[in-house]
Amino acid sequence: MQLKPLFSEGEIADSSSSILLAPERPVEILLVDDSPADLRLLQEVLKRTNGRTHLNVVWDGEETLTFLRQEGPYAGVARPDLILLDLNLPRKNGRVVLATIKSDPELKHIPVVIFATSEAEQDIRQAYELGANFYVHKPTGLDAYLRMVQTLMELWLTYGRLPSAE
Repeated sequence: MQLKPLFSEGEIADSSSSILLAPERPVEILLVDDSPADLRLLQEVLKRTNGRTHLNVVWDGEETLTFLRQEGPYAGVARPDLILLDLNLPRKNGRVVLATIKSDPELKHIPVVIFATSEAEQDIRQAYELGANFYVHKPTGLDAYLRMVQTLMELWLTYGRLPSAE
């Protein structure tokens, strides 16, 4: 399947109230997933954003919290504008990570999209109860997966709005 570029020159309206459309810096995305295959597919789609995104990746729940708290090797990293979070992670599962993010006054404003293989009603309900902003089921086919990621990125990069950074 041949995917079209996400954006073409002049396609995106200017909006000074949107951090996502701010031309001075790319959108910071944090992928929290222990799947190298998911990382490669996300990178493939993000190539089409023409420098509008910067992807950081962490592989487990403990590392996620260290990254978000800007501790240790992550001192000074930019806080993400969007977190794509898998539920099934080593060391600390995604539910614990989500609950921690949403209970922390410094982090709770960051949108968290659950990016999971589970379609179980219990997992979906629990994710929203813990504060998830969106729940996405990872499709199994390559074409469907790429279309889903491209659609998700178009949604966040074109229409998403976040409060200004403080």
